[in-house]
Amino acid sequence: MSFPSDLDIAQAASLRPLTDIADVAGIDREFLEPYGKVAAKISLDAIDAMSDRPRAKYVVVTAITPTPLGEGKTTTTVGLGQGFGHIDKKATIAIRQPSMGPTFGIKGGAAGGGYSQVIPMEEFNLHLTGDMHAVSAAHNMCSAALDAHLFHGNELELNMHNITWRRVLDVNDRALRNITIGLGGRLDGIPRETGFDITAASEVMAALALCTSLKDLRERLGRIVVGYTKAGTPVTAEELKVAGSMAVILKEAIKPNLMQTLEGQPALVHTGPFGNIATGNSSIIADQIGIHTGDYLLTEAGFGADMGAERFFNIKCRYSGLDPDAAVVVATVRGLKAHSGNHKIVAGKPLPEALLAENPDEVHQGGDNLRKQLENMQIHGVTPVVAINVFPGDHDVDIAAIKEIAEEYGARAAVTTHFADGGSGAAELASAVAEACDEPSDFKVLYPSDMSIKDKIATVATKVYGAADVEYTAAANKSIATYEEAGFGDLPVCIAKTHLSTSHDPALKGAPTGFTLPVREVRASVGAGFIYPLCGDMRTMPGLGKTPALQNIDLDADGNIINLS
Repeated sequence: MSFPSDLDIAQAASLRPLTDIADVAGIDREFLEPYGKVAAKISLDAIDAMSDRPRAKYVVVTAITPTPLGEGKTTTTVGLGQGFGHIDKKATIAIRQPSMGPTFGIKGGAAGGGYSQVIPMEEFNLHLTGDMHAVSAAHNMCSAALDAHLFHGNELELNMHNITWRRVLDVNDRALRNITIGLGGRLDGIPRETGFDITAASEVMAALALCTSLKDLRERLGRIVVGYTKAGTPVTAEELKVAGSMAVILKEAIKPNLMQTLEGQPALVHTGPFGNIATGNSSIIADQIGIHTGDYLLTEAGFGADMGAERFFNIKCRYSGLDPDAAVVVATVRGLKAHSGNHKIVAGKPLPEALLAENPDEVHQGGDNLRKQLENMQIHGVTPVVAINVFPGDHDVDIAAIKEIAEEYGARAAVTTHFADGGSGAAELASAVAEACDEPSDFKVLYPSDMSIKDKIATVATKVYGAADVEYTAAANKSIATYEEAGFGDLPVCIAKTHLSTSHDPALKGAPTGFTLPVREVRASVGAGFIYPLCGDMRTMPGLGKTPALQNIDLDADGNIINLS
């Protein structure tokens, strides 16, 4: 008998009234703003109303460096939340809302999987309450105001060759990466080169994720830099007089969305900042509410621990003021064997037989990646727990090898089968995380705000990535000098690099050391609140593959969505 699809499982589930889910979380019903039967916005008034309640233990879920096999980070976050219910504890999960670009592309949705999902998964992955579209509209309002300003005389004296603000769209469309606008007659605008990014890569999205109130969001939007004058002076959205209208468009999007897991735990779904050039974390505001809703608040950080978790610690926690009590590092036997570098894995093709064979030595070899990620947790003073996400066919000796690696670092390790078994399969993991949370926490950010930009980059590169040195292009050096002169030097750094390696080179597996991190360009997301150096070619607008998921997604004769993954 074949295992049912994620969509089949989700559609067979019985939704509980959201008012009951709010009651479980202790969120007063007066703060709920229903969006149909499947989701509800939570008024920001809930933050102050709940502030005197006990604080939940705060847990970030991260993973080894991603492989094409998938480690199941979101699924583990959901499964762990359900698992706490099986040990008589109350947990709330906080996760990102997925972009529709990857949903209709090759990646699929991000509601979890198997019997550890946020439901209903169709609404979760498609539009939900319209937040993505609100971000697109606010961002493109600024783009329109910018081009109108140029058309009407360019009073702010923007340098046409140093305009940094582009447009966004929540669709994978490579043809829009680089475009020329303003073509046609004189009344059609000023011709110039620009392009589109996907909505998740918008600085507006990052600002929404990192703000702590509507007032804070309004201020961050005003600080957004759209370009520079010929003298190098930054020009902001506030100076374009568009920041207020952008805030108005986002007035509802700032409110977190309440949904539920398959087993009825509260799920806060909010924001979806890009994992390569932004934080890759859900919103601070969702956490401000979730931290007072039970015994544990579980939040996921995108990509491997060297990226999403590092940014969680040094950017998100810096702005939220919330200190984590523990970190879950998801690992799989297959993923660690892939990090040995001994196998060629091609998406869509059968896995190599040797990868599936019993081989604990190879787990230890690829386990250097897990060792590095455990070290990355410990240098931030956070107690790690290894979640061994077990697949059918995994061998006991290979699983034991992962436990041995965890023991090397004094970390707990627990087997979890939540994909197939739901919360009952994550009960052992939940118990291990509860024990970790009871230990004293010594959380600390990796660098102070007043450290120079280059020293911040070097700190992350050497301590988190394993680099020996950092080198900069002339353009990168010039940008850093400009940013520090403009007063942006106190911002944390969000290094944009490949997610497929702890280094900048996706071909370097395991835990490479001794390399030099090349910084080719440095940009500033002043409104969101970070500097982002670029190490390699970062695609901020994905393209569709030859056979994307959109070719199979459809409606059946009864109007039900089919083939959504």
